[in-house]
Amino acid sequence: MPTAPRPATPSRLSRPSLTERRKAETQLEIARTAAALFAERGAAVTAEEIARTAGVALRTFYRYFRTKEDAVAPLLAVGVREWIDDLATAAAGPDAPPARAALERAARQALTPADAPAEEALHWTRGLLRAMPGDPALRAVWHRVHHDSEEALMPVLAKLTGAGPLELRLAAAAANTAMRVAVEEWAAGDAPADGPHGPAELAGRGLHALTAGLPELDRRKE
Repeated sequence: MPTAPRPATPSRLSRPSLTERRKAETQLEIARTAAALFAERGAAVTAEEIARTAGVALRTFYRYFRTKEDAVAPLLAVGVREWIDDLATAAAGPDAPPARAALERAARQALTPADAPAEEALHWTRGLLRAMPGDPALRAVWHRVHHDSEEALMPVLAKLTGAGPLELRLAAAAANTAMRVAVEEWAAGDAPADGPHGPAELAGRGLHALTAGLPELDRRKE
């Protein structure tokens, strides 16, 4: 999901080692570079160009990523993790809202650019999506990230509802699809990231439409 990485807070930290943090930072820096280049030049971008622009050796690039398209996955995955983290936070505690309200709030927050880096991340995502028709491998990365998002959503939704396995799967699929389609529709046009035609508004509308037949989302788990 195309949100800019937010500063880590103590509640979000799992105390990774210094080596792990450096590895993650390097991966994310390469991912930012790859996304910007794909947004600018489309499928013509090469792994060599990504590595050179990111300031790493080509062998370092291939230590982290199998292909040039794989390089954008960490940037997209950061947004997914933050969206699900926000939803998980909403699900915690006795005053948790119904799942439908929590989903819409988290979706709108994830897709509303709060600062310049977040707006830039959405700009890169628009460019990535426009490059995908000419690069099926890039589209495969996009769908893989969304598949992982759908899988990660189910246990979080289980904490918010008393829904059965089928309803949980349907709710996760509906929420994930609403987010994906909202970003794709926005990226296909020229509307700004905020406003009535931005991805946050489109996601809200999509969630309402796709989850209308799931009354379980309006019930708190007992």
